[in-house]
Amino acid sequence: MDSTLACLAAWMPRQRWYAAKGRPPSLRLVSWWDLPPAASGPDPGGARVRTYLVADEGALPVVLYQIPVVERATETVDADPEHVIGSPEPGSTFIDGPFDDAYAHALLALVEEGGLAVGPQTTATGRPAPAAAPTGQRRVARVVSGEQSNTSLIYEGDGVPVICKVYRQLHAGLNPDIELQESLAAAGSGRVPTPIGWIEGAWPDLSTAHGVVHGSLAFAQEFLPGVEDAWRVALHAAARGEDFRRPAYELGAATADVHRGLAACFPTHAAGDADRSDTAAAWGRRLAIAIAEVPELGPQREAIESVYRRALDVPWPPLQRIHGDFHLGQVLHAPGRGWVLVDFEGEPLRPMSERVQPDLALRDVAGMLRSFDYVAGSLRLDDPDRSPEAVREWAAAARASFVDGYAATSGSDLDPRHPLLAALELDKAVYEAIYEARNRPTWVAIPLSAIARLVERPAPVV
Repeated sequence: MDSTLACLAAWMPRQRWYAAKGRPPSLRLVSWWDLPPAASGPDPGGARVRTYLVADEGALPVVLYQIPVVERATETVDADPEHVIGSPEPGSTFIDGPFDDAYAHALLALVEEGGLAVGPQTTATGRPAPAAAPTGQRRVARVVSGEQSNTSLIYEGDGVPVICKVYRQLHAGLNPDIELQESLAAAGSGRVPTPIGWIEGAWPDLSTAHGVVHGSLAFAQEFLPGVEDAWRVALHAAARGEDFRRPAYELGAATADVHRGLAACFPTHAAGDADRSDTAAAWGRRLAIAIAEVPELGPQREAIESVYRRALDVPWPPLQRIHGDFHLGQVLHAPGRGWVLVDFEGEPLRPMSERVQPDLALRDVAGMLRSFDYVAGSLRLDDPDRSPEAVREWAAAARASFVDGYAATSGSDLDPRHPLLAALELDKAVYEAIYEARNRPTWVAIPLSAIARLVERPAPVV
């Protein structure tokens, strides 16, 4: 097993979902299980399909990874070298599971049929969703490109098209991606894809070294072929100078509709002093980090803190479950169906214990407002000769229409200058300044411009 861990440790840092960039992992094997071949899938050709759970103990806190592997005889391997993990033993080669049909079809069979259990402390059990339609047999599976935190496979052919997300970093408890979408679908919402099923696992508790915890391994749901996400729709519209006010209004209405559904499905509670204090402390911590890493923000510290203080002096709505990482890339435009929301995991860098707590629905609204700003900013970066006034006007109109649609559907008295919404948007822009300074310095002007705008505009009396 040492050779297997060494092989995985050499391969993992090159993967987009590996959390500790720039540092090699320090791995410990937690558990593993083998998946039987799918009856409706292709002949696995003598391959062994195995899933490893490995803990990176060099991270703080420890990160648990799910690594599906297809092991084949080296002479039979016909895979893209990019997806070859390595050879832990002479004569055998590991392939990253989602990129091999043997794993892809065994995975979906487990989602739909369930029944796999491996020992008292390690299980993987499929749970078909109650409302799922029969999916039939599928022969074609492909991996979605460009994902950061997980790996998703699309199955097309016979039956209902399906997309199955494999969670690479695991956490105890039901993933909110499953919990929220399944609840919304069960309540009759058409604003989320229909769940097909999910896989739950059990493994030894890493935090206490005693007992077992349960968590989510994968989630399959209806795939909507031939659709674009809202980022591409908005970017193309802005590039062509097309009026986006009506689509933005409808997106605001869809967002409010989902928030109403979540408030009906899960408990809410009034925002108390502790909630305000915790939120204000988080704003302050993020601002301190931003000023240390982005010196241009230093002179604006007092103005930023003034916006935060105004938000603490107005009434707050009840706290509820929210999307948690809402932006244009998390929404699909389905012809005949309108806007459909996906990826309810929350911010990947936040602990799971925080992601499942009730929060301010306006945090999602703020995230979408920032996303419209990024459409305008990215166009200016791609084409410096483009009129800055035109893209700013496009973004301002889209932002205002989105808020109008949200307010009309939610029944709230809301505009983009609302003190709490302004503070949440400002906090998001401060976070973006940190991210861009660390990862894309040429993009840092986008959040810095937004911060300057948000601290200068007057807030209305509430």
